[in-house]
Amino acid sequence: MPRQPRPTPVQRTAEILSLDPAGAYHRLVLRAEDSAASVSPGHFAALAIGGRDSAMLLRRAFSIHRADPAAGTIELVFAEHGRGTRALAGHRPGDTVDLIAPLGTPFPLPDGPVGAVLVGGGYGSAPLFALAERILDRGGRVGFVLGAATADRLFGVGLARSLTRHVAVVTDDGSYGARGRVTEPLAAMIRELGATEVHSCGPMPMLKAVTGIATAEGARSHTAVEEAMACGIGICMTCVLPVVGKDGVTRFLRSCTSGPVFDGARVRWDDAGTLPPDLEGADAMHPGRESAR
Repeated sequence: MPRQPRPTPVQRTAEILSLDPAGAYHRLVLRAEDSAASVSPGHFAALAIGGRDSAMLLRRAFSIHRADPAAGTIELVFAEHGRGTRALAGHRPGDTVDLIAPLGTPFPLPDGPVGAVLVGGGYGSAPLFALAERILDRGGRVGFVLGAATADRLFGVGLARSLTRHVAVVTDDGSYGARGRVTEPLAAMIRELGATEVHSCGPMPMLKAVTGIATAEGARSHTAVEEAMACGIGICMTCVLPVVGKDGVTRFLRSCTSGPVFDGARVRWDDAGTLPPDLEGADAMHPGRESAR
C-alpha cells in the first residue's frame, strides 16, 4: 500500500469553533483552512496551550479525528490527562490556540479495494473512521474492533456502526459489549472479512498484541503509536522507537516524523524505551563499551 505524499505543515492561530463532551473525552473543532485540505487519516496536530507567557512550554500532540476541507475545519478528540489537557478543556468557542498541522506519516491508503480491520483502544479510535471512509470509497470492506476499560471510555461506536455491520465492541469490565480485550475478537474478524490489512491506534501493549495476531493471520499491521512527543517536528528525539529496517538493521526512528504510523511487524515493541545493544550506533551511546569497528 503506497505511502501518501508528505504535506507541508502550517502553523497558524486557530479559532475554537466548538468544544463538547464526548463520553469521557472532549471533541474540539478548530478553524484551520490552511491545513484541512492536506490531512490524511493518521496525521496529527500539535497545539501550544497557555499563550506566550505560559509555563507550559511543550506543545501537545493529538490525532486528527477528521478534517473538512470544504468547511476549513479540523476535529480533535482528547482526554484530560494532565495540566495541559485540563487547560485545553477549559477553553470556550471563540478562544484561539496556536496550531501546527498536519504532522507525521499517515496510514497508507490502498489504490484499490481491500479488506481491512480497524482496531481502536479508547479514543485511539479517533483517526480510524476517516480511514474507513477512504477504504470504502475505494470499494473495500471494513470491520471495527473497539475497546476500552469502561463504557464511557469507548469512542465512536455509533460512527463505526454507521459505516459497516462488522463491529465488535469490548470493555474490560463488560459494561458495554463483550467483556474482554480487543485481541479476543480480532482473529475472527480478520477471517470473516478476508482482511489483508489491520490498522490500529491505542496503547503500546495493545498495538504489540494486535500486530502479533494480524501477522499470524497473514495480514499486514499498520500501527499508529501513542508515543509522548515534546516537539512534534523531529528535533528533540524524545519520541524514538527501535524499528527494524528493510536491511535488517535496527535504528531509532522518530514517531513524529517516521510515524506515528509504523509497520507493526518492524517495531521492536519489547525494546521500546530501552537502548538495544544491536541498535545502529549503540556503541557510541553506551559509555565504556568497546566499539565493534
